Order: sequence, then C-alpha cells, then structure tokens
Amino acid sequence: MPADRRQLRALALLVLVMLLWAGNSIVGRAVRDDVAPFTLAFVRWAGASLVLLPFAIGPLRRDWPAIRRGWKPILALGLLGIAAFNALLYSGLHYTTATNALLLQAAIPPAVMLADRLFFGARAGRGQQLGVLASVLGVVVIVFEGDPGAALRLHFGRGDGLVLAAVLAWALYTVFLKLRPAISPVSFIAATFAIGMLAMAPLAAMEWQAGHTVVLTPNVAGAFLYVCLLPSLLSYFIYNHAAGVLGASRTGQAITLMPLFGALLSAGLLGEALHPFHFAGMALILAGIVVAALAGRPREALQDQP
Repeated sequence: MPADRRQLRALALLVLVMLLWAGNSIVGRAVRDDVAPFTLAFVRWAGASLVLLPFAIGPLRRDWPAIRRGWKPILALGLLGIAAFNALLYSGLHYTTATNALLLQAAIPPAVMLADRLFFGARAGRGQQLGVLASVLGVVVIVFEGDPGAALRLHFGRGDGLVLAAVLAWALYTVFLKLRPAISPVSFIAATFAIGMLAMAPLAAMEWQAGHTVVLTPNVAGAFLYVCLLPSLLSYFIYNHAAGVLGASRTGQAITLMPLFGALLSAGLLGEALHPFHFAGMALILAGIVVAALAGRPREALQDQP
C-alpha cells in the first residue's frame, strides 16, 4: 500500500480509537461509586487478556526468544501504558472534575513532542507544531466554555495531580513504542496486557480487603465488558500500529479528539446541551489535526512493526 494511503488509514483508525477512549473516561466516571479504580483496571486487563489468550499462544511461542531478549522495553511499556496510565486515570476520575481532566489530557500532544525531543532528539516540523497548538487551543475553548476568566476559577487538587501523572505516563508510552522488539502485534499486546494485569492485582486486592467489593449489576457488567474489549483490545492494537506508521508526535496529537468526542457523547448520552463554544473548539481541534496531517510525515516516524 502506498505510504500516503497507509497514513490516511492510520489517521482514520485513530479517530475510532479516540471515540472509544472518550467512552472509557465516561464509563470510568459513571461507575466510580460502584467499582474502585484499581479493581476496574485489574478487571479490564484480566478480561482483555483472557479474550486474547487463545489467539496469542501461538505467536507468543514463536516470539519467545525475542521477548526474552527485549524484556526490558516490554516491561517498561507494560508498566507505563497499561498499568500506570489507566490506574492513575481511573483514580483521578474519583476526585477531579471533568473540566480539569479534559484540560490535563490536552497536554498529551505537547508532552509527547517534548519527550520525543528529550529522549530521541526528534524535531517536530513547524506545521506539526502549529497543528498541535491549534488543537490544544480548541480543547481550551471547550473546557473553559469560551470564557477566558474560567481559567482563574480552576482548582488543582489530588485528582488533577493523578490525571497529570497519567498524562506523563502516556506520553512516555507513546514515545517509547519505537523501542519495542520486532515481535508480532499479538505477542506484544498479550505481554503488555499481562504486565498490566499482574501490576494491578495486588492493588486491587488491597481495595477488596478494605471493603471495596463489587456488586455485579447490569450497569457494572456492561462497563466491564466495554472496557475489556473496545478501549483495550481493539484500541491498543490500532494505536500501536498508528504509532509505527505516523510517528509518536502525530499519533499523540490525536488525543485532542477525546474532548471533542466527550462533548458529543455527553450531549447524546447524558442530554447535555451543545453551545457555540463547543463548535468553535471542535473546529480548532479538527483544523489542527488537518494542518499536522498535511505537514507531512516526520523524519522520526517509525517503520511499521511486524
């Protein structure tokens, strides 16, 4: 497939990922009173691992020598992008407002650019930088509701600190994906999901011992099913593939779509009204993504992984 078509397909698939991840944040917030954060993260990765296991046994056997040689980056990526990011995000959603969380997640694209520059010396082009700036500005318009004075009313608390830590973990995960060994995507996903599950198990056990039990209502069961399959299995395969095609910075910029989808989902599912500032912010986000896409593939972009 020609390079331009591969990049366009990767960008289109990233749109789906951001929609599913926006739904993940909504689900995490919706069940915060029913499921403790580490328990939700453990169930997510345990469920996803069980679904993937029958398909992963063969690739894992074939790739085992390469996995043993490249265990350090696999372990780091599993701890950063699977365990730390999701545990911190779910924990933060117990304490922070949606406005603060959206604003902090908008910091992911510039954080990815900075990390890529610090660790690998990658320089984003001017067009890409302008695209990220426009998209982040669009997010700011949405979360501040078009009112610059709202910035003075923001409160930064415990939950915001947890979400900010999650942002940093995800930026590092995105950048360090270029270090993953040359193993099949199924083997890589299975290995990192297992790391996330094992890392969450003792933390979830502590929550159970503290009395945070789970009552399996239809809503909770639906939440478990959603987080195990769509924002986990499907989305991580797509995101990792896109990072190989587009490079870290362009892939990370797609995160700015999540606040856009969050506003649309809130309107459709929760009955919240959309206002002119929503549409202004959405236009800036989309314009930024288009500008970055037209800027061309950055020199540091990875070759597609096997």
